[in-house]
Amino acid sequence: MIEIKNVSKSFGGNEILIDINAVMETGKTNLIIGTSGSGKTVLQKCMVGLFEVDKGDILFDGKDLTTMSEEDRKELRQQIGMLFQGSALFDSMTVEDNVKFPLDMFTKWSHAKKIERVNDVLERVNLKDTNSRFPAEISGGMKKRVGIARAIVLKPKYLFCDEPNSGLDPQTSMVIDKLIHEITKENNMTTIINTHDMNSVMEIGENILYLYNGKKEWEGTSKEIIFSKHDKLNEFIFASEFLRDAKDMRMLEEKGIIDNDRNMEEIMRDGGANLVMGDEDKEPE
Repeated sequence: MIEIKNVSKSFGGNEILIDINAVMETGKTNLIIGTSGSGKTVLQKCMVGLFEVDKGDILFDGKDLTTMSEEDRKELRQQIGMLFQGSALFDSMTVEDNVKFPLDMFTKWSHAKKIERVNDVLERVNLKDTNSRFPAEISGGMKKRVGIARAIVLKPKYLFCDEPNSGLDPQTSMVIDKLIHEITKENNMTTIINTHDMNSVMEIGENILYLYNGKKEWEGTSKEIIFSKHDKLNEFIFASEFLRDAKDMRMLEEKGIIDNDRNMEEIMRDGGANLVMGDEDKEPE
């Protein structure tokens, strides 16, 4: 668990984060969302120690990052996995060497033990037998999975993901979301994801923090978002008419008015179907 207590951060007199309080829960996918400039990237960088906060505390399972010695911070960093927005693979290294890099940096394992661990995580992300390939030889989705493998190779307690679906098609994005969610559960990690992807919010948003102009505006789950009447949140999440319609459908599903396994063609052919969209207080007559 990571606790954020009264965290504020400014640059050149500009307040980027203003008195943020939040809890990132263990074993869950914790999402930080908001428009560009809302402060979510700065908050994540404060959480991993790349930026020092002006005020407040960041506690990793009760240990305060803001007051740690450099030695203690180094020990903590070995418990943190990072998945970067562009995967950040080394082009001159093979897949195997990219994934092995943290093991070379932070362990004194034998070469055989390192390769065994690399093979384990590559198999977990469905990239078995890709060891000798280079980043230029694999797809964008595969690069993301190599990034995930590298991020978990040290068996971290905390996993930070910056826009993990950036540049991916919708289907591949869902594969990456599912993989991150499964790995979080399997390893009981505290996973923090910065994202603009509304599919991620709705599908794996177990704990969501919404920032607006540097302040926490809302916190809750993907199910709670469906029924939220928070104006700023709804304008951000459901910006298009299509997404507003999708929200209406999900609300009807959650209230049991329509079945998640519905056949929409049959519903549309049913002359008696009278679903009121956009009004959560009404039910079919």
